[in-house]
Amino acid sequence: MFRTALRNVLAHKARLLMTVLAVMLGVAFVSGTLVFTDTVGEAFKKSSAKSFDHVSVAIRADWSASDDENQREPLLTDALLRKAEALPGAESATGSVSGFTALADKDGKLVGDGWSTLGANHAPGSDGTDPRYDFTDGRAPESPEEIALDSRTAERTGYRTGDTVRLSVDGPVRESEVTGVFDTDDGNVAAGGSLVLFDNDTARELLGKAEEYDEITVKAAAGTSQAELKAEIGEMLPEGTEAITRDVLADEQADMITSQTKSMSDTLLYFAAIALFVGVFIIANTFTMLVAQRTRELALLRAVGASRRQVTRSVLVEALLVGLVAAVLGFGVGIGIAVGLRSLIGSLGAVIPDGPLVVSPSTPLTALVIGVVVTMIAAWLPGRRAAKVPPVAAMNSVHATPTTRGLVVRNSIGAVITAVGAAALFLGVSQQENLFMAAGAGAMLIGVIVLTPLLSRPVIAAAAPLLNGFGVAGKLARQNAVRNPRRTASTASALMIGLTLITALTVIAVSVQGAINKMAVDLLKSDYTVSMSTGNGLSPDVRETLDELPETTATSPMRNAYGEIDGGWAPLTGIDPKTIGKLLDLDFSGGSFAGLDRDGAIVDQETADAHGLKTGDTFEYTFQDDRSETLRVTGVYEGNDMVQGLFVPTAVVDPHLEEVTDYQVLVKMAGGASEGAEKTLVEALGENPAVKVQDKQATSDEVGKMINLMLNMLYGLLAMAVLIAVLGVVNTLAMSVFERKHEIGMLRAIGLDRSRVKRMVRLESVVISLFGAVLGIGLGLFMAWAAGRSISEELATYTMRIPYDRIAVFLGLAAVVGVLAAAWPARRAAKLNALEAIKAE
Repeated sequence: MFRTALRNVLAHKARLLMTVLAVMLGVAFVSGTLVFTDTVGEAFKKSSAKSFDHVSVAIRADWSASDDENQREPLLTDALLRKAEALPGAESATGSVSGFTALADKDGKLVGDGWSTLGANHAPGSDGTDPRYDFTDGRAPESPEEIALDSRTAERTGYRTGDTVRLSVDGPVRESEVTGVFDTDDGNVAAGGSLVLFDNDTARELLGKAEEYDEITVKAAAGTSQAELKAEIGEMLPEGTEAITRDVLADEQADMITSQTKSMSDTLLYFAAIALFVGVFIIANTFTMLVAQRTRELALLRAVGASRRQVTRSVLVEALLVGLVAAVLGFGVGIGIAVGLRSLIGSLGAVIPDGPLVVSPSTPLTALVIGVVVTMIAAWLPGRRAAKVPPVAAMNSVHATPTTRGLVVRNSIGAVITAVGAAALFLGVSQQENLFMAAGAGAMLIGVIVLTPLLSRPVIAAAAPLLNGFGVAGKLARQNAVRNPRRTASTASALMIGLTLITALTVIAVSVQGAINKMAVDLLKSDYTVSMSTGNGLSPDVRETLDELPETTATSPMRNAYGEIDGGWAPLTGIDPKTIGKLLDLDFSGGSFAGLDRDGAIVDQETADAHGLKTGDTFEYTFQDDRSETLRVTGVYEGNDMVQGLFVPTAVVDPHLEEVTDYQVLVKMAGGASEGAEKTLVEALGENPAVKVQDKQATSDEVGKMINLMLNMLYGLLAMAVLIAVLGVVNTLAMSVFERKHEIGMLRAIGLDRSRVKRMVRLESVVISLFGAVLGIGLGLFMAWAAGRSISEELATYTMRIPYDRIAVFLGLAAVVGVLAAAWPARRAAKLNALEAIKAE
């Protein structure tokens, strides 16, 4: 039986090719994901290990030992640094500080994004060098007017030694000369950030660390171990600090990197599982058709003494051989995918440290197991059916087609699974239980897959008027598509799964973007918002500067404060009561901005309901400094995730703030938003790279950019599943053409020319593809609706938005898939010799 199975594999190489490709792609996705995450993780680990070369023990603040970080005395002082350096087991000690530093490129734009642009100190030792930085050009900065840049930043900005750059740390724009370019193993730089070095005194002054360091690192003298040095340091450590050895630091960083890459790895593996799940349909289809075509052969084996178990085993051996080949090829392709992913992420702007490709011993073993197990599981049912072929079938070459009873049983099971899934889904939506929702969605998807043969007839029948317009070819295509509902369903289901996920993700993404835009943009009457790139506070001078512009008609600060009402937490924002009505459009359920005065407060509906407040009521608000203000409700509005809490005049807030800063300034211009108006604001603020000036569209684009980037990544991952589904359509049609060779020969003999044969196969392919697309889009819309009900509980402005244009594109792509998938089978069918086909059994 083994020799028989081997002969069958070699005899049907072309037919099994698509199955091999389907399994190979799924295995490649899994292998590529494992190799990629291992490679990236190892590269970051080695990079982080290099960055600790100059460290034996690090001294840092122990935050767990302090109840109030803001009130504690400075710990990592110059005095502690000198003590550490003077220890017998210490060769050197270095104090480090770092913080946000906005560096402008040659176009005046911020380099990097937010906190990824950092500044740090260059702290030379007795030999005049800082072991953390290796200068490749020029020298280290020595005065407040000088800086140095890391080599990656210098390369992407085009700055060279001797250039003058513009940057901002503590607010005002500074112009400094680049005195040198250096290499560093700093993790932020390795991950695509930038690093600006100042001399030690300037860095501490600018970064607000004049009294202490962020960390003190000590290098052990020759002959002193990490443990010995740590023990020496432990005897002089002040309370509230801790000493950590290099090995522990490296392990902490390695754990952090592992946790960061784990989520990405898990996501990729989820989509690999989807791709393999789709591949199961193709494998099952292939072996089902192979078994059907070998009915006489299998019956003869039974007639000469082969048992049912031997027949099943022969089919499984074929699957084993196919799985082995696919797994080996998939592993090889997976390595290529890993290399491609690394390049792709690099092209998107992320930087991965250099390092070799890492293939752990478990990866090829995983690929082998997955390829073989998935293939054999998918082939088990066809093998079981093959064993049931009665020996008498060998005498008449007839094998009974699937019975109506079998379809009734399948439909009953599918209906039960779908009903249970729908019930779990609705329960999850009503109870806000994500686990029930996920389980319900999965069960519904499986239930619909089981029901697909039942659904195929009415859906394809609905397309009859269109198909009839193609004459005889169209009518034959429709009949062929519904002739074997199981096969049509299995082929369409593969495409359905991909489009279900794509549709659901698209609808949710578009709806969430619309909800956020409504929160962030629709309530704004202002033309611009001005804020810091990092989210830090703006100096009140910014608002004063903008008020002096003749083009400005209204401005208002947005000044955050926090406190409580009757023990309940309630955020508060200070605004200008005279201008806020021109800049902000709140949905008032009572009152308005008009009555807002020295003791007035605008309260969101949720806070008002929680404390029983209404317009005209007074209440006590306790600030974080433990002082209280008696405020009067002058208006109640519907809040959302972007705008909530209380609005009061800045005069109420300012006395309770340690430092008066604005997280945002709203600005209205005389001529509205325009390129010239934005340029006026940017120039008035000194073209500061740390300050962000955004109109409504820029705010919307910033939100949409993140969502669209995520959606495009998901599209790319799901494309693998769709590609496998396309292979399934090709495979099904090719084997269907072979199966109907006799029938096609008869059609050719009675006058159906080659062009209409091709058209018949193409239309059959398009019908099957569109059937899968219609089911997938319908199921995707339903799942998006269910998920949206849950999202709307957290996102008040969420409403389901159906992107009809994208859905039309999905349907169009499904039709294109059908046409392309039919190209080879249609050409093969048209080339059949009519006389030879008629003689075929």
